[in-house]
Amino acid sequence: MDDLGAQLGAVLKAHGMMLSTAESCTGGGVASAVTEIAGSSAWFERGFVTYSNQSKSDMLGVSPATLARYGAVSEAVVREMVAGALRHSQAQVALAISGIAGPSGGTAEKPVGTVWFAWGVKDGEVAARLHRLSGNRAEIRRQAVEIALQGVLELLGQRTETA
Repeated sequence: MDDLGAQLGAVLKAHGMMLSTAESCTGGGVASAVTEIAGSSAWFERGFVTYSNQSKSDMLGVSPATLARYGAVSEAVVREMVAGALRHSQAQVALAISGIAGPSGGTAEKPVGTVWFAWGVKDGEVAARLHRLSGNRAEIRRQAVEIALQGVLELLGQRTETA
């Protein structure tokens, strides 16, 4: 994970960009992973841990109507989370994660391991993707952090060593 974080940092620095994160099921895991990298203050601007629906609305401006209609674990919500992270920070790039890490909380429609991701660039497009992850809670969260970091590299047109 350190190699991935270091690679991301180098790419962001080369582009003169800062990253902001909006995390739910990972509980700040992405922010923790990137701040393990020495010098990350040059490219990591801030992280939002928005575990509750209320915090998603309060901190990121996610619409209560969107949350009610689609649920927190949805494409619509992670897209609004990315927009909010960009709007409420000085970052030029943001990522968002919302999912069900388990072991409980899953449904037939959204089983444990359902995780939505979104990545966006200020004044640009937002990409979103659904992953169905497997494993225990810690494994799902770890996989989600890795996917989130890789997604930023993909957004910026960089290949990862693990891709």
